[in-house]
Amino acid sequence: MMKDYYVSDTPEKAYLVGASVRGERPLFGVEDSLKELALLADTAGMDVIGQTTQTLKQIKPATFIGAGKVAEIKEELEALEAEVVIFDDELSPRHQRELEKRFGEKIKVLDRSALILDIFAQHASTREGALQVELAQYEYRLPRLTRLWTHLARQAGGGGAGVGLRGPGETQLEVDKREIGRKIAKLKPELEQVRRHRSQHRMQRARKGIPVVALVGYTNAGKSTLLNVLTDAHAYVADQLFATLDPTTRRIELPSSRQVLMTDTVGFIQKLPPTLIAAFRATLEEIAEADVFLHVVDISHPNVRQHIEAVDDTLAELDVPPIPRILVWNKTDLLNEKQMPPQIDLDKCYTDQVQVSSHKKLGIDALIGKIEDALTSQLRRAKLLLPYDKGDLVSFLFESANVEQQEHTNEGVILTVHIPQYLYSRFKEYQMPG
Repeated sequence: MMKDYYVSDTPEKAYLVGASVRGERPLFGVEDSLKELALLADTAGMDVIGQTTQTLKQIKPATFIGAGKVAEIKEELEALEAEVVIFDDELSPRHQRELEKRFGEKIKVLDRSALILDIFAQHASTREGALQVELAQYEYRLPRLTRLWTHLARQAGGGGAGVGLRGPGETQLEVDKREIGRKIAKLKPELEQVRRHRSQHRMQRARKGIPVVALVGYTNAGKSTLLNVLTDAHAYVADQLFATLDPTTRRIELPSSRQVLMTDTVGFIQKLPPTLIAAFRATLEEIAEADVFLHVVDISHPNVRQHIEAVDDTLAELDVPPIPRILVWNKTDLLNEKQMPPQIDLDKCYTDQVQVSSHKKLGIDALIGKIEDALTSQLRRAKLLLPYDKGDLVSFLFESANVEQQEHTNEGVILTVHIPQYLYSRFKEYQMPG
């Protein structure tokens, strides 16, 4: 996978810049957003040595922030011997080019989107994840190619042919653009094939009647830890943003003996790059096909309300259908005796809530019970008479439905079951009155 130009063996010194516009009401305040940006920089292996903010009437078309602030930051960067300046919002190609000129050749200019893309590149462990991140990186970089991106064609064996009246740097830039365009054209069909492959798997699961429970949540809310507790999956867990990227799916058996697939999805974050959402379409489609959401939140985090809203906004952007959502208040063990859990009026899209501690394994039985209830709410009750030579169907129902009652008769097995709507018609010929 293509790595970012600023990755080095030793931590680079990073300086953070945040801006707010008068009259706008962003999800996070500028200071809280910069705290998160500092965590992102740390996750990417950088050393944050300073930061600054500015309140503007409007974003400046040339330099994003004011010219005087740019000059002030330049002096700070030189005094601190910083190597990278990171803006907390996505910079336009014009912003980036102009800021690179103002700060000079020794300073690399990044924005939040570039930083998130690099973290995803570091954490993608499967071929699918690598393909998705690589496409997002290339589509982000194409309109932003400057002197800092001229390594691409050299890696691909590009040369300096066709210098003509243009300077060597300009020629290299054109070669890089063609190289990125070629790579994008190659990656898109590969990802489309991944999407079709996932779609086929989903259809197979639907035919088998195995429901899917998807864990969603803000990054570092504890989804992977909860998955490990529920399924003994041993997914990678670390106290950092985006510790896991590639989705993990495990089969578990609920107390009712019903089989369920539990899927851990990538963590969300505010200001998630649009190119990343587009590239991860194949993975995120798994969310839309789920039967129940577990929205895992860190109850101890000071910005928990904003985290919930950020996830809900992203799900709305993905056009997720109205399926049952359970709000899982995680990390209750981190609350001290004087702290009260947040009082939040649940939106109508949430069917239930529960408090747990994945780390301490507290409240897990209650959560499993609520998962059972949510799945049952989507089922239809049926009384079926299955002949003894249909043992495969009996086994199927015990795996894929909630069996309320079983009775053996001379004609066969009578099962009172709760089954999904799409399976109801499949067993129509075996249905009994009552």
